Amino acid sequence: MKFISVLLFIFLFVSCSSTEPKEDKGEALFNGKDLTGWKVSNFGGEGEIVVKDGSVFLDYGNPITGITYTGDIPKVNFEVEFEAQKIDGNDFFVGLTVPYKETHLSLILGGWGGVVCGISSFDYADASENDTSFVRSFDKKKWYKIKLQVMESRIRAFIDGERVIEKEIDGNKIHTRPEIDPSKPFGVAAFETQVMYRNMYLRKIKDIPLDY
Repeated sequence: MKFISVLLFIFLFVSCSSTEPKEDKGEALFNGKDLTGWKVSNFGGEGEIVVKDGSVFLDYGNPITGITYTGDIPKVNFEVEFEAQKIDGNDFFVGLTVPYKETHLSLILGGWGGVVCGISSFDYADASENDTSFVRSFDKKKWYKIKLQVMESRIRAFIDGERVIEKEIDGNKIHTRPEIDPSKPFGVAAFETQVMYRNMYLRKIKDIPLDY
């Protein structure tokens, strides 16, 4: 009888474990093999781009190297999550440009000498000048997990799970710097910096309240 009870416990444990919902990572934007679904951004002077071991490698640009997604992207209420690694260089290793309604914005990490971060641009002030700006150093050859949430009422950014930007949108003029236009409507780029990206996912989300 005791043996049967043990077997029943194991069966129930396995059954419950197998029915637990899996984390919804969303739509994978990189296949890890080639640039299917992407194109080289036409910045002019871009460096070599190679896909290897599940990562996309972008070599130094003169000054910018980037890739632009060719699939469909929501215009609002979505989040993008991916990993980025600066290999070498002293300027931004993440320049993530995304839609916001009928315009666009860019998350910049490690610009202006390698430490300035923020959103470009709000009310004609770029990432080094508006209230999303902050300073942070990034180690070379280390993977960072990046997440950007683009919602109707606010923009949020996270690095390794830490919320680093919370910007409420209230009639702000939103736009990108002209030199990043080849990334539109959705792309990633680096300025005079070697970088790798991997594991990029897109998810639709709701407009999250401020106190979330």
